[in-house]
Amino acid sequence: MLISILAALALTTALDGDGQDAGMAQAPVLQLDAVEPAAADPLRTAAGDYAAFHGVVADLRSAPIGSGEDLDSAMDRLTAYYVHDRLVRAWIAYTAMIAAQHPEYLDDVRELADYYGAQAAMSGLLYDPTYAISFTHADTAEASVVDALERDSAGIREVSDRYRAAAYDLQATRWAQARAGDRRVRLSALENAGSAPSVPLSNEFLLSLDTGLDGVVPASALYDHPEIARMGVYTTPQLTLTVGDAVIDPDRDRIGRILSVAALQAISNDPSQSSELVNALLSDPVVERCLTWARLDLQQCVAAGHFKYEDSFCIAEHALLDVSRCLGVSAATGTD
Repeated sequence: MLISILAALALTTALDGDGQDAGMAQAPVLQLDAVEPAAADPLRTAAGDYAAFHGVVADLRSAPIGSGEDLDSAMDRLTAYYVHDRLVRAWIAYTAMIAAQHPEYLDDVRELADYYGAQAAMSGLLYDPTYAISFTHADTAEASVVDALERDSAGIREVSDRYRAAAYDLQATRWAQARAGDRRVRLSALENAGSAPSVPLSNEFLLSLDTGLDGVVPASALYDHPEIARMGVYTTPQLTLTVGDAVIDPDRDRIGRILSVAALQAISNDPSQSSELVNALLSDPVVERCLTWARLDLQQCVAAGHFKYEDSFCIAEHALLDVSRCLGVSAATGTD
């Protein structure tokens, strides 16, 4: 009898186990389609190039100037950003992000788009960049952009002063007084300068953009004070004027183009269309031509020099000072 009971229990357990296995085998499996990666944002990609360029400028504040190789490296690192329209796109993209930190300005643009329609608003911004500075609160966005550009240009000029002073100091050194090597090799390196790697914007930086915090600082300040980039501190500049100082007269087309990029990002509901329009505005032929002349003048300066200390002057004058003028807030020089 006991044996029969134990056999029945064993059979029941086996049947229960088979039922559980069958149930587990038949349980539905949730299958999700692979998530397609989001398309790269052309604005943020280009802005990373501007941050990377100012990283090079920041390095050159204290980089050694003790050999011809040091001077060659400085030239090569800078000119890698002067190829085609790379720096122009980066410059507009980064400063557009600064303009986008002013919600009152973006609200003005959205109100216009709601009234006339997004397509009409985008067409106006695209074909007349100065239209972007006509909004009620555009002046605060413009003030932040102008302040950032002035501070970035000042940072470039500071490094230019260093290399200009070095051009005189190096005349007392033997290696810099020696005849420079084959100028054709140096000119070929400048002519064929490749693209330098971009620097991805930090997660904290991108978060400040998404949450609307005042998080975009002038690119030069990212390297002066790294804690600023981490904390996301940026305030609308309190501009003051001292009697006798020259009044900044920003180029309306230039500032308008920057503000237009920020506005287009705010009112476009179609990412592909937004990217296309932004790409069209990430171009400034005047600035691009100015940078082309700066690079050509650098090459001519190097070709005319006979000693390595003269290369330091060429870096100061053309690879830095001329570029700071091109990227300033007024109409670019050096286009004649």
